[in-house]
Amino acid sequence: MDQPQSSSNREQVADTMIGLTRLSHLRRAIVAGGDRMEMYLALRRRGYLRVATTDTCRIAKGQHAVGLITGLNSLSEIEATLVQVSRFLCASAAIAVLIDTREEGFSLKIRARLERLGFRIEAGVRCRQGLVLSAWRQGFGQMENAA
Repeated sequence: MDQPQSSSNREQVADTMIGLTRLSHLRRAIVAGGDRMEMYLALRRRGYLRVATTDTCRIAKGQHAVGLITGLNSLSEIEATLVQVSRFLCASAAIAVLIDTREEGFSLKIRARLERLGFRIEAGVRCRQGLVLSAWRQGFGQMENAA
């Protein structure tokens, strides 16, 4: 039995994000964006039990090692979500962002915003639903203490 096209696209995005962020079953992950519940459920089906959404996690205190952002189309939505999710992430966290628009220069703006939040872009992978950017924040706690 074949899966619907949109379901297989979401599964491909989930697989791509898991691979890029090196998400393991022992690491905490936070999921945000318009498709957060679909991503949350996809991760739970794969056995990732330490997953939360920005809605279900009450206190943003830097306890998550991975952030996954999906389902947002405008630059302002993505930027606001990046700021929101970064509060949930630890000092050496990974983040993956799905960019599902082909607008000129959009990914460069997202990259600049990630860099302002202390992330370094590691990879960008094209999949059927868009471009997934992954970045790492290493030593961010040291940068905050110095500032």
